[in-house]
Amino acid sequence: MNDEVAAQASRGAPDAAESLLPGVKHIIAVASGKGGVGKSTVAVNVSVALAQTGAKVGLMDADIYGPNVPMMMGVPAPPEKEGEKIKPAEAHGVKIMSMGFFVPEDTAVVWRGPMVHTAIQQFFRDVLWGDLDYLLIDLPPGTGDAQLSLSQIVPLTGVVTVTTPQEVALSDVRKGVMMFKKVNVPLLGMIENMSFFVCGHCGERTEIFSFAGGERAAEKFDVPFLGRIPLDPAIREGGDAGTPLVVADPGSPQTQAFQAVTSALQRRVAELTNHATGSTLSEMVKKLKEPMG
Repeated sequence: MNDEVAAQASRGAPDAAESLLPGVKHIIAVASGKGGVGKSTVAVNVSVALAQTGAKVGLMDADIYGPNVPMMMGVPAPPEKEGEKIKPAEAHGVKIMSMGFFVPEDTAVVWRGPMVHTAIQQFFRDVLWGDLDYLLIDLPPGTGDAQLSLSQIVPLTGVVTVTTPQEVALSDVRKGVMMFKKVNVPLLGMIENMSFFVCGHCGERTEIFSFAGGERAAEKFDVPFLGRIPLDPAIREGGDAGTPLVVADPGSPQTQAFQAVTSALQRRVAELTNHATGSTLSEMVKKLKEPMG
């Protein structure tokens, strides 16, 4: 991304952006530098885990080219219209919107950047999200049009990066982190997915994709490490069946890992919010102390 494009993205249109989602407190992007790291699985389970805490949660599938959220959440039917707007589908206590509702399963979406931008904008403008504590946005992998469009359209609370521990994935994560820094999107933290595998027969732990790579990357970029998610067949089975693991097996160690990551994310969002509020109050006090002109 060149400096001119980055500058345009960082400027955006804050007033218009905030009016798109007046009832949403926190907008959180879930990103990955590389495909195949389980980003959507993490987004789905974390969104449901947030809803289980009593929060009002939405999940927007912005992966225009590979929308998997409807399958993973068990909602194949398209949402209904309400007047000129679209009422999001709902499952497991989460409001859901995805291009997967509108494109046949065997049809490829072949769109250039402007069409991707328009689609994402419509998911904000034309969908009745209502009042939400959190709106999670499942981005496509990489650093392309969807990421840039999102940073221009709405004021993001921040971005969570999902990676696996091996160097091949981390190399691409670094590019994604630098892109979000360039467009002034706060980095909420990093999640290491497929961190390790525990054999169901002998209990032996195997670090298939290396270990702690995500934590080292978080330290390098000075962002919080939100936690590790193990590699386990039950997580994949929950996604295939449309029943996320945090619903299918709430007492499992894998669910506890998702819940720990979710709690860490909530704390991080609260820290950023309190810091921003504190800064605003400090500025107000400073202005009050200034002598009148």
